[in-house]
Amino acid sequence: MERASPVLAPPPRPVPASAWLLPDPSAADEDGVVGVGADLEPATLVDAYRRGLFPWPHPGLPMPWFSPDPRGVITFDGLIVHRSLRRTLRRCGWQITVDRDFAGVVTACAQRGPEGTWITAPMARAYRRLHRLGWAHSVEVWEGRTLVGGIYGVQIGAVFTGESMFHRRSDASKVALLALMRRLRAAGGTLLDVQLTTPHLRSLGAEDRPRAAFLALLAAGRDADVRLALEPAPAAALLAGPP
Repeated sequence: MERASPVLAPPPRPVPASAWLLPDPSAADEDGVVGVGADLEPATLVDAYRRGLFPWPHPGLPMPWFSPDPRGVITFDGLIVHRSLRRTLRRCGWQITVDRDFAGVVTACAQRGPEGTWITAPMARAYRRLHRLGWAHSVEVWEGRTLVGGIYGVQIGAVFTGESMFHRRSDASKVALLALMRRLRAAGGTLLDVQLTTPHLRSLGAEDRPRAAFLALLAAGRDADVRLALEPAPAAALLAGPP
């Protein structure tokens, strides 16, 4: 008996040319800022991500656009799966879905308490629009009917730029990250762009790459037809993948 073909995310819908002339990443200053202003229309965002730029709101300022050097990435072989995470996978009973509740993941990522968040209401609306057009995706972790973790970001061909992740149970965001990496690899992706490394991300395998090296990988893969599998799966199935 033949296995059924996996159900894949549809290809992203075309967007018009951007109304803005976005700067070259090499024009970035020492903080990685390449310019300020523009808008958050789908055409602007898609053009920016294809160039290796991303928006990062700062209170009281016009929208800044960044292309940091170095750039934080997680490669498939560099991803670190700790023994504690493997224990969680064996015991949790969680389920993994893709694109089932994009808005819920964005909302949860924005709820960071008193420290605030860069995911403003306009940013959340912009990424929801990108999702409806097929350019942004989410991975959800469910405990029964309760959303307990997730990650979302923008996919440009073979490169997935992770924007934010959250957890309501210990390790749930790590499970979402691992599930994303496994599905991206199976689909023919290249790497996960995390933009900037942090101690937490480095503990998961994130590393700094020169901006030029990242941009070369992005240029080589941004037109690839890479689509994530949409079938739900138990979190425990992630134990069967590479260490």
